Amino acid sequence: MDLTGRSAIVTGGAGGLGSAVVRHLADIGVKVVVLDIHEGRTKEIADGIGKGAVAVSGDTNDDDVVLAAISAGQSLGVLSIVVNVAGGGLPTGRTVGRDGSPTDKESFVKTLEMNATGTFNVTRLAAAAMAHNEPTEDGERGVIINTASIAGYEGQAGQVAYGTAKAAILGMSLPLARDLAPLGIRVNAIAPGTMGTPLMLSAPDKLKERLIDAIQFPKRLGKPEEFALLVESLIRNSYINGENIRLDGGVRFPPK
Repeated sequence: MDLTGRSAIVTGGAGGLGSAVVRHLADIGVKVVVLDIHEGRTKEIADGIGKGAVAVSGDTNDDDVVLAAISAGQSLGVLSIVVNVAGGGLPTGRTVGRDGSPTDKESFVKTLEMNATGTFNVTRLAAAAMAHNEPTEDGERGVIINTASIAGYEGQAGQVAYGTAKAAILGMSLPLARDLAPLGIRVNAIAPGTMGTPLMLSAPDKLKERLIDAIQFPKRLGKPEEFALLVESLIRNSYINGENIRLDGGVRFPPK
């Protein structure tokens, strides 16, 4: 995809991975809507970029918020790119705890909502807007990149809610690509491993050492900038569609 005159929405754009994507897209000439639930940080990221960025604060499950982000994107350029990074999880523990009590159902439902439902909601509304774009020579009108996790492949004990939510995002890629193919909109997902976001970097050294020990090569945490580089590749390469791509240094999560 030629990026000239294009704009993007990055959900979770005030977070560690999302802000790296926002900055990278701005650096390569794409105008960006920073969509995140954290109002102050969202505005800070957008203000740091300047005229090429707009902040929209709110929940990805709120249609009015998403439509406001779409409108902002269209005011910046041809809205052709969505990078869904927003997500997260609530502590749920094992399905049945050591005391014999079942885990909280609402935490499971909320984790699915934060990840899978929010991703789908932004995708459906943004794709409807992209459908009106002038197609490229290949007929391409847009690209959507979702963020899963390697937990969606091999979730550890205590990760049933998060692992299920991220597996749902992985499961969306091909059906969404098939649904949106007639409109010329591609869909792919990235499944990052242990990334060096500010939150992860603040973890205890012993935990980081244990996580790094399971990585094949290079023996370090992933860099948010490497995530952003993969996003750029998926945007530019119009023949990648319906794919889930691991970004993890060859790590495979152990059971616990």
